Amino acid sequence: MVASIALPRLMRVGAGASRLLPEVLGQLGLSRPFVVTDRFLAGSGAVETLTERLVAGGVTPRVFSDTVPDPTVASVDAALAALQAGEHDCVVGFGGGSPMDTAKAVAVLARHGGPMRRYKAPHLQDEAGLPVVAIPTTAGTGSEATRFTIVTDEASDEKMLCIGLAYLPVAALVDYELTLTKPKRLTADTGIDALTHAIEAYVSRRSNIFSDGLALQAMGLIAPNLRRVWTDPGDRAAREAMMLGATQAGIAFSNSSVALVHGMSRPIGAHFHVAHGLSNAMLLPAVTAFSAPGAIDRYAACARAMGLKAGAGDEAAVAALITELRALNDDLDVPNPQEYGLDAARWEALIPTMAEQALASGSPGNNPRIPDAEEIAALYREVWAG
Repeated sequence: MVASIALPRLMRVGAGASRLLPEVLGQLGLSRPFVVTDRFLAGSGAVETLTERLVAGGVTPRVFSDTVPDPTVASVDAALAALQAGEHDCVVGFGGGSPMDTAKAVAVLARHGGPMRRYKAPHLQDEAGLPVVAIPTTAGTGSEATRFTIVTDEASDEKMLCIGLAYLPVAALVDYELTLTKPKRLTADTGIDALTHAIEAYVSRRSNIFSDGLALQAMGLIAPNLRRVWTDPGDRAAREAMMLGATQAGIAFSNSSVALVHGMSRPIGAHFHVAHGLSNAMLLPAVTAFSAPGAIDRYAACARAMGLKAGAGDEAAVAALITELRALNDDLDVPNPQEYGLDAARWEALIPTMAEQALASGSPGNNPRIPDAEEIAALYREVWAG
């Protein structure tokens, strides 16, 4: 099998990488950026710092800071209207997954038009939109290096997965210093999100020799450092490892795929507005236990990459992996859906719809053990109370 690999054209990785935005835009021949971010970053002074460097370099940006968590069609349309009010030759996504998802969607719509629903998978959007430069401020989504974006259709409460080279940033500036001030809950949720990306990329039926190496490296960086950054948010070495691991995991799954955890996670986010990383964390131990019989050797390799101590043999390594994922959730105060305060009756009533939406996303079809709707429904019931 020939693996199809796609990467950003330029990457700058390390402390202070975000300060190189003017230089990178110049290298790419871009000069009229539309910066997509969120209100928190705009209010913190981080956006001002970014734009001041652009202005000092002779570039005048326009800023849109009204992105919302789990971007909706309406929020993307608002960003598109703001972009169309000026003349821009690129989009800069500055923030976590939501600003970057919004930036990617806007870049495609600006060139190809809407509505957003027509880009939903299985549609493949390879024809380029406006160039996107991504600057992540969390160590989680890996969106700075992926060919995906996710937008919620508020009319149907569905998280639409959009796929194609058009969503792959042309440049990524990966600066771990931007994560040093992130709160514990966000650190935990984004960190487990990145770990999930690495594990699913490796066990996916679409894995390949290129994605495998990056996925294993990402696990080796994330696993020993996630508790460290949770305990000490200012631990620079651990933050650097987490940021690099998140980017490597993003590259890995973008060139392989995600699987059942993500397929089940998106409906939880769409219907209950649970943060994506947190819903992944809620699901990861149970889904791993369900999936492991389909690829014992692969899950055992994950355990070893994470540095877990286990007895001899793959079965023991997989058992250690499942035990560790449960312990990680306990140590990082990950609530189950019931503890999070979701409505029990609504959860139960929506299980058939969520199972249907999970299957429709295509991600469960990449899983080592491919579930049917009844098995997905049983997993939703299992994770309800942990």
